[in-house]
Amino acid sequence: MSEFNLDEMKRGTVNNNRYERRLSKLVSMNQEVDRIKSVVENAVVNITNNQKSFVIYGEPQSGKTEMMIALTAKLLDLNFKIVIVLLNDSVQLLGQNLERFQRSGLSPSPKKFSEILPAEVKIGDHQWVIFCKKNSKDLQKLIQKLDGHSRRVVIDDEADYATPNSKINKKEKSTINKLTGELIGSEGTYIGVTATPARLDLNKTHENQNEHWIDFRPHSNYTGQDVFFPVLIENIPFRLTFLSDVGDDPKHLREALFSFIVNVGYLNVAVNDPEKNYSMLVHTSSKKADHTVDYKQIVKTLEALKDEGNQYHEAYFKKIWEIANERYPEHADEITKYAIANSDRNNIVVMNSDKEVNAADNRTATDPTAPFTVIIGGNIVSRGVTFNNLLTMFFTRDVKHKLQQDTYIQRARMFGSRGDYLNYFELVIPKTLYLDWQKCFIFHRLSLESRKQNKRSPVWLDGERITAVASGSIDKTNVIVDKGEMSFNIFDFEPDTINEILVQNINPVQKIKALSELLGENCLPKYLINYIESFCPLGSESIAVHVPKDISGREMDDAENIVRSKGFIGKYDREENKFPSAMHHVFVLFNESRKARVFYKYEGSIRFLKIPKK
Repeated sequence: MSEFNLDEMKRGTVNNNRYERRLSKLVSMNQEVDRIKSVVENAVVNITNNQKSFVIYGEPQSGKTEMMIALTAKLLDLNFKIVIVLLNDSVQLLGQNLERFQRSGLSPSPKKFSEILPAEVKIGDHQWVIFCKKNSKDLQKLIQKLDGHSRRVVIDDEADYATPNSKINKKEKSTINKLTGELIGSEGTYIGVTATPARLDLNKTHENQNEHWIDFRPHSNYTGQDVFFPVLIENIPFRLTFLSDVGDDPKHLREALFSFIVNVGYLNVAVNDPEKNYSMLVHTSSKKADHTVDYKQIVKTLEALKDEGNQYHEAYFKKIWEIANERYPEHADEITKYAIANSDRNNIVVMNSDKEVNAADNRTATDPTAPFTVIIGGNIVSRGVTFNNLLTMFFTRDVKHKLQQDTYIQRARMFGSRGDYLNYFELVIPKTLYLDWQKCFIFHRLSLESRKQNKRSPVWLDGERITAVASGSIDKTNVIVDKGEMSFNIFDFEPDTINEILVQNINPVQKIKALSELLGENCLPKYLINYIESFCPLGSESIAVHVPKDISGREMDDAENIVRSKGFIGKYDREENKFPSAMHHVFVLFNESRKARVFYKYEGSIRFLKIPKK
């Protein structure tokens, strides 16, 4: 008969392969794990090299939560005692992410910060995964509880929100910046996770260094900026409906709702088996009063569909039939019958700070429980929250001030795994707002591309109607403004083949395209060419393709790699007498080693912002 031996039993239950178990689970779920492994392995390299602060960048809704779960498992395997996951001050976001972490099977099970506060709970030498909102009172309580426990890693989800120091130019620290700094402590590690890293860079938040940033690539089924905001709006695979840039006629929201009903009806009549529930996101403003107006209008419209005695009952169903007949003529009657039979299977959720206490309502918004689910909100729905089966996104009110890139990039809640029903997705939006939003992504794409060569500091762009980040967060003592230009991969300079292109009697865009074909996508990317081609108010005169220039005699930070923090393109280089109307300038600059880069400079109301290398 065996004897009880606790020590012997414990030796057989050591938890040191949580990361591999999580990857195996993801493989069994047909998840693409290589992109997750790449991020985790690079993070471990950073930590091993004693890099205390870095950023992980991933596109909006590209699966960053799953990556953070795997990263947390690896940190626990490395024997970090405390892993803290910070989230925006949103009950909805906290609940959604905490549940996903808990369902992953992590050991120890993740806890909400309030669960560890009681005196009976001893931190001791145990391992902990703790979730906390970026709320000053919550952070203060957590800091006090963890006093004396220094081996911590802080994973800051949506890191560019609240954490950066908004008082950096006043030589002070904003409250959340100060408290998150205290939470990290002198020996802790900070990992910021975001889709919009510009603010973290220009603010130098928690001393993160952009050369140690890690890219998290999207999964193969991801639909993102290239789909929803292509440089050239041609043959887009979803329905884009433009509203007038002025006025706010209630009929626009009503007709968008009818369009949503038709698309849901078609999918559930002709495509899905069994039927699925879908949602429509109404993103009108940040004012709660506006949410109330939109809510009442949606309710009135749905009530009219249910009430045969309503004066608009027949007219509304006729409009639904007309939309269905235009789009899906073979199924118009079936779609309308589906709407008649199921219009009362709806759920309307207003998501703002008042409604956040009702987590159950919010849960039915993010994972719809009715075929016709309508979500109404502003800032709360703009960050971090994932909307499953989102089929329609509706914007009405145009922005009267500059668009802030990071804010509007985060508002792209339509990004994610939309491939199964992408053809039926509809974005309803004022045209000017869409075009500005598109430019946000073009600037963002150019900026991120600028850091890929030799891990150089990114150059952030902003323009007349678009700002890179909130101005108060830009560290004015360290940021260089208006001295940047875009450059791309280095290549071997062969003057004969390049000049053969440049001397041809063809228009400038054709020359740039030919250069790209010769040099390759990494040396002259097609998205830049598309942007130039789509924004030429004076036609060919808007573009200057300059002859290759030898810059070997110039003072440079890195002559071999053609790097100069002050930039290369000055007024003389732009040859204004030769190209008086040019706003796009393309250069090939080469050094004495016959290495070269393509440089791009925009002449106009675009600023370049950059943190210089020390």
